[in-house]
Amino acid sequence: MRKGRHAQGAAAAMTYCVGILTRSGLVVAADSRSNAGLDHITTVRKLALFERPGERVMALLSAGNLATTQAVVTLLTQRLGSAPGPHDLYAATTMFEAARMVGAVLREVIAHDGEHVQPHGDPSATFLFAGELEGGRHRLFLIYPAGNFIEATPETPFLQAGETKYGKPILDRVISHDCSLAAAAKCALLSFDATMRSNLSVAPPIDIWCYRAGSLAAAVRVDIQAGDPYLAVLREQFGAGMLELFQRLPDPAWAPPADAAAAE
Repeated sequence: MRKGRHAQGAAAAMTYCVGILTRSGLVVAADSRSNAGLDHITTVRKLALFERPGERVMALLSAGNLATTQAVVTLLTQRLGSAPGPHDLYAATTMFEAARMVGAVLREVIAHDGEHVQPHGDPSATFLFAGELEGGRHRLFLIYPAGNFIEATPETPFLQAGETKYGKPILDRVISHDCSLAAAAKCALLSFDATMRSNLSVAPPIDIWCYRAGSLAAAVRVDIQAGDPYLAVLREQFGAGMLELFQRLPDPAWAPPADAAAAE
């Protein structure tokens, strides 16, 4: 059955994606693990950039059915600069319009393939879409499997897709619209570390893109490998700091003393 699912293109891009909207720009990141069972794990990039320097720059991060996500990215890429043609990200006049294009192409792929994939697995996919167009502002969207979407705001400055639950607590505690891009990138990686510790389906390489608002250029894109020294330092120091803080916290007054517990 596993081979049948994979042959039908139902391999799952069991991933974790996060996007952070700050006053000074955007940070987005995705892992690169895909699997169709424990014996069929591969590395697949899930962050695509669409760029015309000085005019527009957009990042698309994917989670869900791998065949679906790859078809969406391929169709969007093929339609760039089409004249005339639908769903051309280079013809969008706003990020909102571009997000609607992504949602429309996702619905197109599901309508074409979904019925055939369904007996073998879930054909759905979710996307994070971020960027800026000349004359507009930098924006971040979460596009659902139905093609509709929500947008990040200063009050809700981060969005997630895929395996979201493990990495959310630190984002809730640390991220604000006013944090720096460096702080957002650091928090994103700690969010990934928490996720990778709890779920083996999420793993490096981690694709991370940092964008400074108004630059209209791809700027910093980093490939974080499993042995990356900075990721190792973050993991070690954050873990040690958490343990030290935990040990300093007061014990509950109603708990039995340690010596009494040992005596029992």
